Amino acid sequence: MKVSVVIPVYNEKVYLPVTVGRVVDTGLVKEIIIVDDFSTDGTRESLEGVKKKFARRGLKINLLYHEVNKGKGAALRTGFAAVTGDIIIIQDADLEYNPKDFPRLLEPIIDGRADVVYGSRFLGGTHRVLFFWHMMGNRLLTLFSNMLTNLNLTDMETCYKVFRTDVLRKVDLKSDRFGFEPEITAKLSKLGCRIYETDVSYAGRTYEEGKKINWKDGVAAFWHIIKFNLLKG
Repeated sequence: MKVSVVIPVYNEKVYLPVTVGRVVDTGLVKEIIIVDDFSTDGTRESLEGVKKKFARRGLKINLLYHEVNKGKGAALRTGFAAVTGDIIIIQDADLEYNPKDFPRLLEPIIDGRADVVYGSRFLGGTHRVLFFWHMMGNRLLTLFSNMLTNLNLTDMETCYKVFRTDVLRKVDLKSDRFGFEPEITAKLSKLGCRIYETDVSYAGRTYEEGKKINWKDGVAAFWHIIKFNLLKG
């Protein structure tokens, strides 16, 4: 099965080449789609160099550009539309998640057991010790989401989500920013998808190191959980 990786990126000039290198080094990926969400730190200008560096290794790298900053959800929609593989992995560009976990994430789909796999930061994988309230916020959002979806996920907000492409094509996504996480979870639940979860490692960043999500995104996530589970969204 052909594996495609979609990388939404915004102002990650330093980390993106390392991230792409780690994805390539897994030897499992045939296609990488990088969607630049109107970066202003030089990321856009560096993408052709990144593509040229890794294209020598026989890997297809597709570069897509937004002409205004739209958000992670919008960047993912752009990337999903361009995918040609059978399986899609979402990969953030910031080194918080390690592609070495790809085999574990792919196994339930390749084995035919799952339609979707979530990589949980809270199932015992190695992780950097950082923000207590971020952890509590993630757990509360997951709990609230689970109450409405009747799923028993431990980490709804995780970046690492892996899909069979034919399943993802059935989902009409609308969120432009971080509402993508509760939206995709609600809609996959309504479709009755076979969802698995596995542990992944996590190396969270501080705000000084470039972390972007904040408390306002957490508050918005509660609204998105209500919207996509209880309202017409």
